Amino acid sequence: MLLLLLQVLASCLWLGHSEVVTSFESSCPQFFFQNTPPNEALVPQNPAWICQRYNNRYYFATLYDKTRRIPVYSAYIYQPASCGRPKTWLVEPEVSVLSSYPKMMKTEQSLSKEFKITLEEIGKHQAVLQDYTNLNGLNRGHLNPCCHQPDSDSKAATFTLTNIVPQNEKLNGGAWSIYEQQTMIKNTEGCKKTYVVVGAVPGNNYIANGRVNKPSYIWASACCEVNAKVRKTWAVIAENDRDEVESLTLGELEDKLTKLYGRSQVSLFDSACPRK
Repeated sequence: MLLLLLQVLASCLWLGHSEVVTSFESSCPQFFFQNTPPNEALVPQNPAWICQRYNNRYYFATLYDKTRRIPVYSAYIYQPASCGRPKTWLVEPEVSVLSSYPKMMKTEQSLSKEFKITLEEIGKHQAVLQDYTNLNGLNRGHLNPCCHQPDSDSKAATFTLTNIVPQNEKLNGGAWSIYEQQTMIKNTEGCKKTYVVVGAVPGNNYIANGRVNKPSYIWASACCEVNAKVRKTWAVIAENDRDEVESLTLGELEDKLTKLYGRSQVSLFDSACPRK
């Protein structure tokens, strides 16, 4: 009985340190302008709020849809650098069955070896590498791309399967890549700090025998601080079956997402970020 009580207590203490959290405001608000994440209009029926942690440090935040097994959005601070791509893909143990799993992203192999977790358990509420094999016209599209991160650990942290969606390969390597690597550099001229939220609108099609949703749209938004009083914003959206990116104001993107999601009015940033 004493052993059982100790096990329960240990489980509760570990749960208190969980990186799959109940709100971004109380756990990793630093990735959102004025500590204000997008409103509840984007929250799916089966969500996971993930403070993405790697090597004992937070790098970005992701709202994840555990039913569709894709991120709703990832939020981060833009700090561009050369894109040295890590070779290892990671998963989020705590999105899976037990909250007592490790609180940092790990590889599928290390989870299986260290904690005897099966691939079926890992993939119950999130995508696994096997889901992204044998793709036809699609590839692994980052929401938070490694080229928007400044060092090796922050780049490695973007290579979690909770940060990617099945993206049209021509779009990912074409117009979307131009936006990420050229337009963002141009748009952030004069910015002291740029907050970014990049997301995906769920679609009607799936890969991996219905396990992982293929988004209908990919979108991105940013709010930058020019100085203490001046801020500027921009946004883009792309259909996930063509190699085109449409430029929008922040307000136009929020209105478009409101129609696409069919819920309440979408708000991506604090009201201090201009909508026009």
